[in-house]
Amino acid sequence: MSKYEVQYLEDIPIQDSKSVEDGPGNLQQGVHRGLHARHVQMIAMGGTIGTGLFLASGGNIFTAGPLGALIAYVAIGFMVFCVMTCLGEMTTFLPVSGSFNHYAARFVDPAFGFALGWNYWFSWSCAIATELSAASLIIGYWNSSVLPSWAWCLVFLVFLFLLNIVGVRVYGEAEYWFAIIKVITVIVFIIIAILVDAGAVGSQGPIGFRYYSDPGPFVGGFQGTVSVLLSAGFAFQGTELVGITAGESKNPRKTVPRAIRNVFWRILLFYVIAIFLEGLVLPSNDPLLLNTASDVRTAPFTLVFSKAGISVGASLVNAVILTSVLSAGNSAMYASSRVMMALAREGKAPSFLGYTNKQGVPILSLCFSCVIACVCLVAALVGDGQAFSWLMDITGVAGFISWMGIGASHFRFRKAYVAQGRRLEDLPYRAVWYPFSPLFAVGLCVLIILVQGYVNFTDGFNAVGFVASYIGIVPFVFAYVGYKLIVRPKVVGPLEADFDTGRIIRYEEEDEVDPNADKWWMKLYNIIA
Repeated sequence: MSKYEVQYLEDIPIQDSKSVEDGPGNLQQGVHRGLHARHVQMIAMGGTIGTGLFLASGGNIFTAGPLGALIAYVAIGFMVFCVMTCLGEMTTFLPVSGSFNHYAARFVDPAFGFALGWNYWFSWSCAIATELSAASLIIGYWNSSVLPSWAWCLVFLVFLFLLNIVGVRVYGEAEYWFAIIKVITVIVFIIIAILVDAGAVGSQGPIGFRYYSDPGPFVGGFQGTVSVLLSAGFAFQGTELVGITAGESKNPRKTVPRAIRNVFWRILLFYVIAIFLEGLVLPSNDPLLLNTASDVRTAPFTLVFSKAGISVGASLVNAVILTSVLSAGNSAMYASSRVMMALAREGKAPSFLGYTNKQGVPILSLCFSCVIACVCLVAALVGDGQAFSWLMDITGVAGFISWMGIGASHFRFRKAYVAQGRRLEDLPYRAVWYPFSPLFAVGLCVLIILVQGYVNFTDGFNAVGFVASYIGIVPFVFAYVGYKLIVRPKVVGPLEADFDTGRIIRYEEEDEVDPNADKWWMKLYNIIA
């Protein structure tokens, strides 16, 4: 009989969060739980709104048509919700920093967790460089002659580094206000798009579903919709940051489930409705939708504002995109440092990278991530850009690999949990639709990873394009095989999975009762957030 089979939740001694977190060798040693409920809510919300919506969504309508793009976004949104509900069950039971790669090592295979963690860390380190480069280009919309691009990159790097180095509370506060700006912008866009479609503003008159008839609801048929499915997935990446923040949340057993549950409504409001309205107001055959130069003047939001007669639309959208890029860079620094800290404390990275300062910040991991980001940034600013293009491909595929890892980890988590005789009623949060949710997430992510380069076979074989499409898989496979050959860890069996080490049964929870909770505007905020 396994030692776990008779060890129910109430049989395990209750531990204080302080005594557990300060224990030697604990994953949470030195980490501060400084994120309040509103921070976690807005981090989750902000993760679903980015440049993929503000700049790239129009290109998806051009490629697949209004209905084709809408179907793709609904499919990806549903998959993301499945991923998040899987992550929610694990993070509320074991809220640790660098969460899902830790779960992969603990419930699937240490080699799988090693590969997942390093792959995820590298993708976020590259993302820091991406966002810095994008921010310097965005600034150029107003005035490109004040400072060169590399100087703007340096300015933003220092700014984001300072936000992260002073403690998780400052990071959460910055993300809170960044997300507020994005949320307000999308809500304003939805209202204006409805008015434009109804003919209440602008000079074009009522539009209704005119563009569903001409040029039509679909473009490119099945192939067009599939290609949008791939790019839509990139736009949703970052939602899993809720799991990373669980280790530094004041009350993860309450805040994380609420954030997970509301992911579905955020996706519905901020992506599906926005894409639907873009498809109503903007014809899919408008070449401006392609926005090949990522110019804010031809961003879909700007085009809708222009139809409404709002002349300052481009500047407004550009300012919002700048905050969105800075928000993404801020999150990239946070995620990369926490994942590296977790890898170090698990013995999968140099141990000194697990050090935290008095503010609970893994300062050495943060500096290491920034150094790698600078190397990637140099690749973006010099040469022909091929190296940086490959880094971006690695980053994009890494998101799908991470979602696949979350689904696989949760499937094994639940199987082991039941096999050890534990009660599902004792889980703080239970994922919906198990086992459909993890299996659907894994299946769709694997499908997307495999078919993303199909265009390289349509008109003969394109070797360069093929390598660019699939190079993102190489770091993950290399890390997994290398760790497996050198360390030779065994796959974790259901009865061998450890559910108790470092688990916190009772938290030092703060009473966060808001005195404005009964006011109408706070009720509206709670519905949205």
